[in-house]
Amino acid sequence: MLDLIPSLGRWLPRLADRQFAVATIVAASGSVPRPVGTSMLVTESGEVLGSLSGGCVEGAVVALAQEAMDDDVPRHKVFGFSSADAFAAGLTCGGQLEIHVQPVPAAVPDKPGHPLRAAVRQLAGLGHDEPVALVRLVGAQGGAAVVLLDPAKFRVAASPELSPVLRGESALRVESILRGGGAGLVPLVQAVDCLPHRDGDSRRSGEPAVLVESRLAPPRMLVFGANDFGAALVPAAKLLGYHVTLVDARPAFASQPRFAAADQVVTDWPHRYLAAEAAAGRTDSRTVAAVLTHDPKFDVPLLETALTLELAYVGAMGSRRSHLQRVDELLSAGIPPERIARLHSPIGLDLGAVTPAEVAVSVTAELIAARSRAATCVPLRDTTGTIHHRAPATAPADLTPQEIAWT
Repeated sequence: MLDLIPSLGRWLPRLADRQFAVATIVAASGSVPRPVGTSMLVTESGEVLGSLSGGCVEGAVVALAQEAMDDDVPRHKVFGFSSADAFAAGLTCGGQLEIHVQPVPAAVPDKPGHPLRAAVRQLAGLGHDEPVALVRLVGAQGGAAVVLLDPAKFRVAASPELSPVLRGESALRVESILRGGGAGLVPLVQAVDCLPHRDGDSRRSGEPAVLVESRLAPPRMLVFGANDFGAALVPAAKLLGYHVTLVDARPAFASQPRFAAADQVVTDWPHRYLAAEAAAGRTDSRTVAAVLTHDPKFDVPLLETALTLELAYVGAMGSRRSHLQRVDELLSAGIPPERIARLHSPIGLDLGAVTPAEVAVSVTAELIAARSRAATCVPLRDTTGTIHHRAPATAPADLTPQEIAWT
């Protein structure tokens, strides 16, 4: 349901104290367009916020939500492709979705409200990039829901709401998903003849389980070089959900209006800035460094620093000749060969890119591909099997929310 946060504030007046339902993808397999945790909100008057499949099953889900609101009982339904009935709601892509529909009754004065209504109000007040998680009980009457504002540090044992139902392996798995900033369904009941899940577990459709959705603070991208390529890469990185900092030692270049899309513009020597950020704990295993300075006096000291850190990605622009010169200088500076092997240089995928905008696409494409073991970097028409390679239930910590949806 975290995908609805940008619009929830505008929708609160429509909900007020009225009845509504939340339909959520709790399991996905095969080629499906949206990941686990994606939600659609349906009001008692039939208004809809969000989408679960891009149009394939939305009409049937709205009808299911109306049924759930009529008798205040949650619904579960599995949607897949069926060639037997051309008029049945299903996924033309051939995948399978399990949808959970939770009705939220109208508010009654002097009585405790439904926990999901309180969660919606709390989520509506958050910014688009604030870290947050939503933990919900699905498959059972009640629909308990807990909003966590610091998911990376949360411990189940410290929660009076979750500790009674989450113990042992279930608690560890929930905490792992929270720390990874991903989404997943953690079964509470073991059963046979179950619906298979993408993480290898099984669970009978409708059995009680805990649905976890987590969003960490945006990872950082440090773009070094106030030039045409930096100006094109900054908005491309923003599109992927990064908090972008542009760094250049030359004030006349860094202060240009074309870099206004950056979250932060810093005038400093690149290697000095990166070392200071690392020492202050403001870089981590999700941080990306794109070295576009293309000037040895800037990029060699910077790469010496970057390659000693545990960053998600370090790329450097330049020709193959420039790359070989850099390698020689890095070796002479004592950087181990295995560290130098982590450098993406020349930066980007071979897309035939020429313009700065095309180079930005090349760089971001390599960035996504470098973080997915399933990436082949060949045209989809030349591959077989599932198109949408879902992130594991415990999403890698170096993936952004947008990339989790695309990998």
